[in-house]
Parts: sequence; structure tokens; C-alpha cells
Amino acid sequence: MALITDMYSRKIVGYDLSDSLELKGCVRALNKAIYQAKSIEGLIHHSDRGIQYCSNVYTQILKRKKIDISMTEENHCYENAMAERVNGILKDEFYLDQTFANVPHAKAVAKNAINLYNEIRLHLSLDFKTPNMVYKLTA
Repeated sequence: MALITDMYSRKIVGYDLSDSLELKGCVRALNKAIYQAKSIEGLIHHSDRGIQYCSNVYTQILKRKKIDISMTEENHCYENAMAERVNGILKDEFYLDQTFANVPHAKAVAKNAINLYNEIRLHLSLDFKTPNMVYKLTA
């Protein structure tokens, strides 16, 4: 699963679930996030140094949209703590770490989990608001 998370609100603003780690899933998630964004002015895209995020295709999308690129140092997962935390919540609280019977089932469960995460789950770090509530306040 490729996720794009708004760091301020913690809202998952773009995602894609595919049956491989190929570039196209990450690009779909990025394009969803850009399409749904209220504004892309002044955005910074932070990621690890996965081959998908370093690819010419992915970085050119960011450059064309004038989105600054930030990446972790090699093998430093602590520099991407937000992504690790969101991934952990989705796996531990919404059971996305289970084995699914097929891709359509996995996609349906992921869509539901992300909706619950964005719309229902309260965050201590957001003063017990949901990511969507905080995201809407930043309009």
C-alpha cells in the first residue's frame, strides 16, 4: 500500500493498494493526493529513499507541480516517523496486516480502514480531533 499523509492533520490524502511494489501504485497515490489537495503551494513531499520515490517518473511529477522533495538519509527510519506511525495504526488497529483472500477484498478493507482512520479515530496529538476535522480547519 502506498500512502500520502498530510503531516499537519495526519489525514491520509492519497493511497493506492496494489499487488506489487511497482512504481505505478505510488504514482496513483500521489496523483490522488495532488488532485484532492486544497492547494499545493508550498508543499513538501517527504519520503524514504525507496526506489519508487527516487524514480525519475515520481520526482518529475513533484517537480512539475513545484512540490519540494525531502528524503530520509539512507536506512534511517526514525526520519520518517510519521509514516511509520500511520502504517502501524493501520496494521494494528484496523487489521491491515492480515492475509486477505483476494485483492478486491483487501482493497475494500483498506478503503474502510482509511475512512475510519480519517473520519472516526481521535488523535491525542490533534487534541482529540480526527485527521479530517483538522484538515478541514486548515482551509
